[in-house]
Amino acid sequence: MKPALQFRLHQQLTLTPQLQQAIRLLQLSQLELEVELRQIAESNPLLEFAEEAEDAEALDVQDGESEYPSAESVASGGEVDGDSASDWADGGGVAESPIDFSSSSVGSSSSGSRGDDDFEPQNAAPETLQQHLLWQLNLASFNPRQHLIATVLIDALDGAGYLSEGLDAVLAALPTDLKASVVEIEAVRRQLQGFDPVGVGSLDLRDCLRVQLEQFDADTPQRELALCIVDSELELLARNDIVRLARKLRASEDDVAAAAVLIRSLDPRPGAALDATPVEYVAPDVYALRDGSRWRVSLNADAQPRLGLNQHYCGLIARARGEDASWMRGQLQEARWLIKSLESRAETLLKVADAIVRRQSAFLEYGPEAMHPLVLREVAEEVGMHESTISRVTTRKYMHTPRGTFELKYFFSSGVSTEDGGSASATAIQAMLRKLIDAEDSRKPLSDHAIATELQRKGIQVARRTVAKYREGLRIPSSSERQRAS
Repeated sequence: MKPALQFRLHQQLTLTPQLQQAIRLLQLSQLELEVELRQIAESNPLLEFAEEAEDAEALDVQDGESEYPSAESVASGGEVDGDSASDWADGGGVAESPIDFSSSSVGSSSSGSRGDDDFEPQNAAPETLQQHLLWQLNLASFNPRQHLIATVLIDALDGAGYLSEGLDAVLAALPTDLKASVVEIEAVRRQLQGFDPVGVGSLDLRDCLRVQLEQFDADTPQRELALCIVDSELELLARNDIVRLARKLRASEDDVAAAAVLIRSLDPRPGAALDATPVEYVAPDVYALRDGSRWRVSLNADAQPRLGLNQHYCGLIARARGEDASWMRGQLQEARWLIKSLESRAETLLKVADAIVRRQSAFLEYGPEAMHPLVLREVAEEVGMHESTISRVTTRKYMHTPRGTFELKYFFSSGVSTEDGGSASATAIQAMLRKLIDAEDSRKPLSDHAIATELQRKGIQVARRTVAKYREGLRIPSSSERQRAS
């Protein structure tokens, strides 16, 4: 063995910082992308959003012509090379949204002066659960010590009205000089449970239901039987096993069924009605709409960030010298890389969405039962990309269709073979399964075996255990549970 020098020639894929950035932007959702770009724009003065540029342009019109040269003039002078700085990354030149939202904007001002009656509607802020309980607390006959404990209890409630962290967390949140005990906190909690809505401040579901049952008059039919079920047999009640409940409680099935009805009239989440958490709506990234005899896919222009170069700072590059000029040119290059990454993201999203729509046009025409099997590899081969790229594109990206708004991943599903040698997607089989169950006789619900047999008659070769898996995935009870519920 002697030391020697050897030369080897091989190819290796290197992830440059620019490629890493493009991959990262590709996997971000719409909201995450907005946050990411805001952070980048704060650290790079040569980047700005379209609305900021429009505001600055409006000020320039009011104040007169700017003393700084435009980005276009600097680019033509050679100090800022490459594409024009006025180009905006608004989707890489793809078609804009086919829906015009401009005419439906609430409170948008029209040309001319606004009248005195042109006020925008203002909705009062909804009352939170804590505010509702504190209002009752201030009217209750609590001493200062109890009032403080109740305030901490109310602050510890979750959205459903439960003390999910337990009494120890409440004890830790109280001032140490109060020297309160768990027994004292429990006494105040019991009083708090009687506030409206009844059951707030409960430790678990059993505690919550019991408090609500205790509010009924003692002569309420089946009240005591309902209390026994809540105390010891909630699991059987959840399975709606009336026969076994009657046997264990030594009561008639009619009485147990009446007690079950009484329990189901209670509110298991008493605080949810006053939960002020705003409803979050999904803004689609792409639209799929019919255009004559074909389906057309377009990006949602409002969902694409319009990021461009700041003309003011681009103009300063021509005057900068030394390290300042080098730093600003570096920032300019990074800004251009980012804009091109956004254009690439938009183009990739459009390509993948278009490929999905071509494969799943039957779903758009006829519904879930017509969904075709589709895997990531098929789309990857069609658009000439890697499967991992398709996975990133379809995660937390949404498509609006005439049948609703769906995550792009919804259109992918495995296939089950059919008699004619084809295949049916899992989504289509689930839709057929639900349709069969919706149409069944409630007195004689279909078993998993009967559903599998019915699907086989339609040419879909599916086993009983597969039917059971799909049914459980749809959260549909078994045939015996459906029969008892009816």
